[in-house]
Amino acid sequence: MPSEFELIRRFFTRPVQHTELGVGDDAALIRVAAGMELAVSADMLVEGRHFSSSDSPGALGYKTLAVNLSDLAAMGATPRWATLALALPAADEKWLQGFAGGFFGLAQKHKVDLIGGDTTRGPLTLCVQIMGEVPAGRALRRSGAQPGDDIWVSGVLGDAALALAFRQGRVELDRREAAACLPKLYLPTPRVELGCALLGIATSAIDISDGLLADLGHILEASRAAAEIRFDDLPKSDVLRAHLGDAAVRDCLLAGGDDYELCFTAPAERRAALAELSARLDLPLTRIGAIRGGAGLVLRDGAGQAMTTEATGYDHFA
Repeated sequence: MPSEFELIRRFFTRPVQHTELGVGDDAALIRVAAGMELAVSADMLVEGRHFSSSDSPGALGYKTLAVNLSDLAAMGATPRWATLALALPAADEKWLQGFAGGFFGLAQKHKVDLIGGDTTRGPLTLCVQIMGEVPAGRALRRSGAQPGDDIWVSGVLGDAALALAFRQGRVELDRREAAACLPKLYLPTPRVELGCALLGIATSAIDISDGLLADLGHILEASRAAAEIRFDDLPKSDVLRAHLGDAAVRDCLLAGGDDYELCFTAPAERRAALAELSARLDLPLTRIGAIRGGAGLVLRDGAGQAMTTEATGYDHFA
């Protein structure tokens, strides 16, 4: 079994691309480019709360970084550096090899340097701090939505939550349907390129990690605004659409976590620019409603009637 320092050297020390001093010293040294601000976020994944002991270590390595990249995407920041803290029940070399492969595969794609962290023995816990650069004064925030702005989302919503509901036996899917949904849960796509492209277009943004209603609610609270969204316009996969008669599936769409798509607002006059961006990125961008004055969130059906739902979104302490 490798020692702590051998573990770090063998599995988590890699050449760096834009770092003065990386793994191996008491602290890393980084230099932010002129005219840029540093965007910093951290996320923790805990066995039994966020993932199962049976989950693939490669998928866990990927997702541990992906959920942090998604936070930077929501700010319009370019990822640069990450630290990784691991609590491990044991130094299982096969597990570590798989985890590191998933983590560094995604890190290489986004040119992220791993510059430090920590390891200890304990219940399996995975924690990343992510850092990136964004032009000074231009970061996307939750507080910029204005009455009259359109509300947009990327990709499709609810498939990750649907996959989890299937895994937990709360909904039934056939083999083909499950195969289509499960990658959305285990291998989400952080919308980094979209976030950077939205600088100067979007007025506010957030990544959908706790469910559309909850996360859009954060924008409304920060912006002191209200919103109307249209249920029929929410982007849905064919699998989710086929099961919309099930209330649990509708909850996946409205309040399911782990989508890691972006929800953002933009003035109506930017619709053409967003259509061009959607085509350039080959990524669906869907207008689902509008920001209004006042407070609250109204969900409307195809006839324009207000809908009621008990779905609220994910809460770690609920």
